[in-house]
Amino acid sequence: MITSRNPSKQLLKNVRAGRTADVPALLKVLDATERKALLIELKAVRAELRGGTRWDGAWRRVVQALRVAGVGCQTGAAAAATWLAARDMEDWGGESHAATVEVLADRAPAWLGNLAQRLADRRGFVEFEFGLVQELVLRSGGEVPATDAYVAGWTGSLDHANLAEQLRAHPHTRLLVRRLFELTETPGPLSRNTARWDVEPATHTSWLEALDLLTTEGVLDRRDLLEGCLARLVRGGRPHDLRFHLALLQRLAPTQEELQAHTADLLGMAADGPSTVAGYAQEALAVQVLAGELPDSLLAEMSGALLFRTEKKLVRAQLTLLGKVLKQRPTVAPELLPLVAEAFGHADSDVQLRALKLVGAHLNAVDEAVREGLAGSAELLSAVHRPSAVELFGTTLSAEPDLPYEEFLPPVPERRRLAPAADTLPELVEELVPLVTGRRQPAPEDFERALDGLVRYAAQDREALAEGVRGLVADSWWMNESIPRSTAYFQGSARGVEAVLAALFGKVTKELIDAGRARQHLHPDCTRHVLEAALEQRLWELADLIGTPALPFLVATPTWHTGAVDAAELVERLRRYRDAGLEPAPADFAQALLRVRRTGPEAAEAARAAADLGTAAGDRLVEWLADAAPLDPVMQIKPPVEKRANGYLYWSERIDLTGCARPGLRQDFPGAFRWLVQPFDGQPVSCRLWVHEREHLPLVLPVDREALATWLLPRLVAGVEWGERGATWWLPAFAEAEGELGAAGALALACGMASPHAADRLSAVDALLVLAARRDLDAAAVGTALAGLVQDGFAKPNRVADATRTAAATGAFATVWSVLAALLPALLEAERSVRGLGDLLAVAAECVEQCRAGGALAGLDRVAARGGSSQAVVQAKRLLIALAQGTDQTATQLAKNSQ
Repeated sequence: MITSRNPSKQLLKNVRAGRTADVPALLKVLDATERKALLIELKAVRAELRGGTRWDGAWRRVVQALRVAGVGCQTGAAAAATWLAARDMEDWGGESHAATVEVLADRAPAWLGNLAQRLADRRGFVEFEFGLVQELVLRSGGEVPATDAYVAGWTGSLDHANLAEQLRAHPHTRLLVRRLFELTETPGPLSRNTARWDVEPATHTSWLEALDLLTTEGVLDRRDLLEGCLARLVRGGRPHDLRFHLALLQRLAPTQEELQAHTADLLGMAADGPSTVAGYAQEALAVQVLAGELPDSLLAEMSGALLFRTEKKLVRAQLTLLGKVLKQRPTVAPELLPLVAEAFGHADSDVQLRALKLVGAHLNAVDEAVREGLAGSAELLSAVHRPSAVELFGTTLSAEPDLPYEEFLPPVPERRRLAPAADTLPELVEELVPLVTGRRQPAPEDFERALDGLVRYAAQDREALAEGVRGLVADSWWMNESIPRSTAYFQGSARGVEAVLAALFGKVTKELIDAGRARQHLHPDCTRHVLEAALEQRLWELADLIGTPALPFLVATPTWHTGAVDAAELVERLRRYRDAGLEPAPADFAQALLRVRRTGPEAAEAARAAADLGTAAGDRLVEWLADAAPLDPVMQIKPPVEKRANGYLYWSERIDLTGCARPGLRQDFPGAFRWLVQPFDGQPVSCRLWVHEREHLPLVLPVDREALATWLLPRLVAGVEWGERGATWWLPAFAEAEGELGAAGALALACGMASPHAADRLSAVDALLVLAARRDLDAAAVGTALAGLVQDGFAKPNRVADATRTAAATGAFATVWSVLAALLPALLEAERSVRGLGDLLAVAAECVEQCRAGGALAGLDRVAARGGSSQAVVQAKRLLIALAQGTDQTATQLAKNSQ
């Protein structure tokens, strides 16, 4: 019962109190004019709430009440959808859904259907609030939305407990199941269809089980499911998105008659599908082939596609199938043997040998013209199989042209000079947008450029800058909360540029800023945070000095995109500070010193110019440039230790860092920067924290490559050990840095090449090739590091083989051989056979055959002399023959000569 004489004020009061259940009754007594007026006040409340967190119970209850009241005041479906789906109006728990439906109960069915369709188009909304959208659809009585988001939300709304019963009772199951096969991305509940957490096994039903059961009962049409699975698999996509459909197809176990009606689909799957999909199609087609139900023309089409694929398992299976066909019907040899000969050029030498043997077994069944064509294809065979081909065809294969080998390496990355800081305030605000919103990750050099622009503009007109960025930070938590709340927000981190902007508006205390400036490390047990602490200290220094005369611009802004600062340019910046009667800020100047080149005639000339400045900063620069030795921290690898009780032996725990070993002028560095330039006062540090990619860190040490690798190495090792994705993110930037490549850099590359994830291995390969192109690569050191990792059980040979194969495929055969020549002896001479050695030997043989290297490899003779036909033995013999036919140059010489 409404007792207030002013329902609008009472409703607004209930909204502020978070009493959602009372909103519908109060809203019903308001007419259109009153609702329109109330909406203005509700928007004001919404503005007050921005920046809150949904983990705050009181704030969340107010948002729920506001959400219900606001949607009830909207007249158009588009406006209502925008209100409900706004990020600050989210209600993932669904507590306000019943009240929302109640306030919309008097709307026309068509209006409700329009609203449901608009919400169904918003994946981020319907994924978490499917129940509300579905209720609107049911009340509208209209068509079910056909959007991908709606279907994905439907799968997430169903519980695995008694899933079959829920599907059986749902009014739209048949329609939505058909839509499952039209989605580009497979919803999470389907890709995790075997998950069994939080439910009793007796009541659990996976999607595979439920759909199979409903098909058996006739609730779902079997033909629809079969055709849907096949159509989705033919359409292709990521293996992750096809896994469910393949599993469902296998569970439905289509008969041969059902599959025969989809021969064209199977051919497409065999040709273009991921390995697992192609394997299923190959097996289904093989049944038709052996039953004589697949025409020879289609068999030829199938064979041409599969023999062209790189997967050895598929190619071998197809060669076996063709062998059976040829044995049954020798008359088809003229049509099939030329297809078999296509495998002569396969990357795997065992596949080449199988194809050669198959051709040899049926060579008498073809005429001279076909025989000549097969002999011509034999030119594709690797050197180890050429003698057998000559014996088989009775002809001499044409010799390869005696041309000098040419190594293909990527172009050396060109240094890019940073553009000057933004000239206008709108341009600066545009550059700050990604730094504040986090919607995209700016390049590290753009981050540095934006920082310099922020400082310069603040020095010119602090008030204008604050007014210009106010709209950008209006929704930030620290902008709309009290100082204590902001202190908690910035307690552990400056959060990029946010602390600087918060200081611009007076939203952080002096005590918090001073603590940030004095902090020497973020986590004393994590080496990765030494670099991050240096960046943090710079940011807190900016927060302290922003907009003051003491900081007109930054002296540490990089000259080049790598982070390096030209010495002459740094002298000019110091001269401008001197003319203004200022000394550079400590952390800013420390970072500038770490970025300046200390070698070459430019450094010597800059030192003379710095001496003429007559300032403390100039004198420090002179002293710094006079000491050109690298800043390499001392890294020690401890011997293996016993496994822990849980069976794990962490390789990363064997790395000890004891800081830069050279004392002297390093004492003047502030806070966190001391860790980078002098020995530690305490114990050596290690790192076991989860990796958080921060692309700015390589710019802390852009001219000391080995020091950069040393600081980031322990985290890389731990990331690879734990199977993390993205652990090698910094290696490409490391390759573009300057300075020597030492033990830490070589070990970092080796660890990256041993990563369990292909994308991370690719980052390591890119870095390896860039270093080779710059003539900075110590291939032998990388190979030796890889050997140690394989022997310790840290690196799996098949992963290393994949990385080296990828590098070789770019044309860098000599470079890769230089790495493998240092890696292989330790594995060849091991007392126990190394699993996966054959894969590494295959890559090495391919490289030697291409670059025509020669010489001996310790232990190779012994492995090649073993009996049997294992991959290691076969590839050892192949490599032995290739080395015997090559030149006398060593691997290292060949790599250097070809660059």
